[in-house]
Amino acid sequence: MRTISYAPPKPQLFTKPVWTGLIVVAAFLAALPLLNVFVAPDSTLHVSSYAVALIGKFMCYAIAALALDLVWGYTGILSLGHGVFFALGGYAHGMYLMRAIGREGAYQSDLPDFMVFLDWKAYPWFWSFTDHWWYAMLLVVLVPGLLAFVFGYFAFRSRIKGVYFSIITQAMTFAAMLLFFRNATGFGGNNGFTDFKRILGFPITASSTRAVLYLTTLAFLFATLLAARALVRSKFGRVLTAVRDAESRLMFVGYDQLWFKLFVWTLSAVLSGIAGALYVPQVGIINPGEMSPPNSIEMVIWVATGGRGTLIGPIIGAGVVNGLKTFLTTTFPEIWLYALGLVFVLVTLFLPQGIVGLFRKIIGARKNASSIAADAPPMRKEPTSAVASGS
Repeated sequence: MRTISYAPPKPQLFTKPVWTGLIVVAAFLAALPLLNVFVAPDSTLHVSSYAVALIGKFMCYAIAALALDLVWGYTGILSLGHGVFFALGGYAHGMYLMRAIGREGAYQSDLPDFMVFLDWKAYPWFWSFTDHWWYAMLLVVLVPGLLAFVFGYFAFRSRIKGVYFSIITQAMTFAAMLLFFRNATGFGGNNGFTDFKRILGFPITASSTRAVLYLTTLAFLFATLLAARALVRSKFGRVLTAVRDAESRLMFVGYDQLWFKLFVWTLSAVLSGIAGALYVPQVGIINPGEMSPPNSIEMVIWVATGGRGTLIGPIIGAGVVNGLKTFLTTTFPEIWLYALGLVFVLVTLFLPQGIVGLFRKIIGARKNASSIAADAPPMRKEPTSAVASGS
């Protein structure tokens, strides 16, 4: 008789213990800037400003990784150009931060130092209204979103997908990097924006300001995780997974995949732009190097390491890879790129579903073992020698 084998379902990821763990981790992370502000520096409980800024940067990367997971993990669209959306959000916020410097620059001019050095007489037209924070935040959303919408519309309408789509996204971010490297574009050339002084009137280097930026990033990361989970569990999310797994069948049953792909692609770009906007005031610099193709490839490695199509995995991957990067670039800077390549190769060969996939296998194996043990018939007790002999 022919037997039919099937793969057991994947263990549920967002279980009650996982939610409890997420809340505990979020509470722990939220306490770190408070320990920096309210605990004396000579105390063992004090957290340094460097650690607060570093973890805040990691959380910005986690938001970008989560955004990439929506298009790659759930829709099957591999982007090698998400770094451009991240950088554009950073530049939009950086324009406001540069104007907030006022006359405190080296040249004591109303213009940023790089414009004075390059003999600019006035702000370019696209710098208009960027002295207003709300307008800069509008640009953070609109600029990456508009670029993604226009680029995605023509790419998806032309049915470009797979490796060809990945190549043109990489070409897009490389072209943007070369454009922003030019001094004539009005974005600071290869130096970019730096030496920020204040944000919304508050000193940007003050511990209290850094704490607010850090907590805002943490809150947005957690809110993005909840919103992304709601999206992928909805009917819309099921269509996205159908685009990933069986796009041709989806078209045959009457769905226009263009607008589904375009929506999640644009949403992902906007989230990356917001991550970049949160990144700039905490790190203190934005330059065209953020648009380089290697940075976009690193984002893919974050998602692959943590586990694509899991939402939690990209957050873990961003933390693990960037933690390793911080350690190696400070101790053995010459081997970082080799280590990054090794991580990608090892994950591809031995952890194709990432760190989260490994934990899923362990949990699934334990559940299968416990269910087999529960379903097994009780063992028959053998008679003793005395009973067997009739005594």
